[in-house]
Amino acid sequence: MNVPSAGNDLDMYQSQLLELRQRLLYAEKENKKRSHELSSALDEIKHVVAKRMNSTTNHTDDTKWKELNLTRKLPVHFTNMYYYLPHLREYEDAIFPNVIFGQQRTGVSLVMGIPTVKREKHHYLINTLHSLLYELSEEQKNDCVIIIFVAEVNAEYVNSVAESVKTSFPREIQSGVLEVISPPASYYPDLSNLKKTFGDSEDRVRWRTKQNLDYSFLMLYAQPKGTFYLQLEDDIIAKPDYIQSIENFAAKQSQEWMILEFSQLGFIGKLFKSEDLPLIVEFFLMFYKDKPIDWLIDHLLWVKVCNPEKDAIHCEKEKAKLRIRAKPSLFQHVGIYSSLAGKIQNLKDKDFGKNVLHKTHNNPPAKVDTSLRTYQQYTLEKVYKGKDCFWASAPVAGDYISFTFLNPLKVEKYFFRSGNMEHPGDKLFNTTVEVLPADEMLRKELVDNGSKFNYPATKDGYLKIGAFENGIAGGSINQSIGKIQAIRLLVNSDSPVWAILSEVFIKTSEN
Repeated sequence: MNVPSAGNDLDMYQSQLLELRQRLLYAEKENKKRSHELSSALDEIKHVVAKRMNSTTNHTDDTKWKELNLTRKLPVHFTNMYYYLPHLREYEDAIFPNVIFGQQRTGVSLVMGIPTVKREKHHYLINTLHSLLYELSEEQKNDCVIIIFVAEVNAEYVNSVAESVKTSFPREIQSGVLEVISPPASYYPDLSNLKKTFGDSEDRVRWRTKQNLDYSFLMLYAQPKGTFYLQLEDDIIAKPDYIQSIENFAAKQSQEWMILEFSQLGFIGKLFKSEDLPLIVEFFLMFYKDKPIDWLIDHLLWVKVCNPEKDAIHCEKEKAKLRIRAKPSLFQHVGIYSSLAGKIQNLKDKDFGKNVLHKTHNNPPAKVDTSLRTYQQYTLEKVYKGKDCFWASAPVAGDYISFTFLNPLKVEKYFFRSGNMEHPGDKLFNTTVEVLPADEMLRKELVDNGSKFNYPATKDGYLKIGAFENGIAGGSINQSIGKIQAIRLLVNSDSPVWAILSEVFIKTSEN
């Protein structure tokens, strides 16, 4: 009997790896040829969407890509899915997402993908979106799109998530910053008889296999929308300046890269060039049943740059040229309950650093007062002096926060920010900013005759000069009002959430 030698096994192993490498290089070459076809398909999408938008004023609720009649002109990387997921041949629309909310925004610099699934205990999605949108400028919002991929086939659950997002972010849904999509039920193959590997339970193997399919679907949908694709998860918080930091880090790379990492955890904060996504997804689909997504990424890099005839140290150096880590991390994992039932995960990125939960300004001397019930040590005086944030239980109509200056002042500008990175949803809603003129004669005139300025007057002599919008209030003050005795934030309706004031800035001619 002939027993294969270790040398023969090694030769066979190297031969298989080289063959796989050749297949990947061929796929990469083919990918470059597809750009024209993809561009044509995208132009057709834009044309059809524009035509539809001109013919109706209805929102794009329940729009499906299959309605755009593109099934006969699929980009090649879509058709390749049929090789790895042969069951799709029976369902012509299985690779077209259900677009529950979306304006089909394209041509942006950054596309962010967030897959979300039903969890047994706690949901983090809305807080994650609050964190991502927290300090984005209008310019940044106009140059990005965040895709929420509800990776479930239960229509009732999918619609409940979509409505929750729409209720929390109506402006972002309407403008197209946020999109909510879901997969057709026919997209997923039978996951009931998967081979158990690496000591994982049947449930874990099914979970990670579906996760690979979810990432693949989301990436292919996102690919034609922008220049870069950022992979995120639904249970994170982001640094306030994350988009600018990503742009700066990407711009200073002098070598060809495949992945820029802005978190050391799992598949969070991984930036790809959109042009690379078809190749990456094709690799995922080749091995979606075999290994978890982060292992597949590492194997893809191995196939691209590692030489089987050289050692592991050389391989790691070569992979590091394609996979570049940014520090400090821009995203932190906050979820405890995993999407895998029963799994608890207290994963934290040690490179994220300490969260900055308030901002400090040199405000003029004032007496502070509030009708809100303060939570623990988070007092109003601390946020005014820039020492901490102010945190209070849910406001009701008539509640107020006031700053009465020790000496009347000429106030030029004001800025108030509610919510913070860890609790971005704890904002002030339906709250007005009001000023009390120091001139008593002027106050009496306002009470008796109303405002002679372009601001509405209250019955107690205040002028309504602004209001909170998406948790922020700021602006300049008409200098003809004269010196100001006090500034008041007045809550006009009951709030369902607690309130945090994380920044107070009152600019006078003196500071």
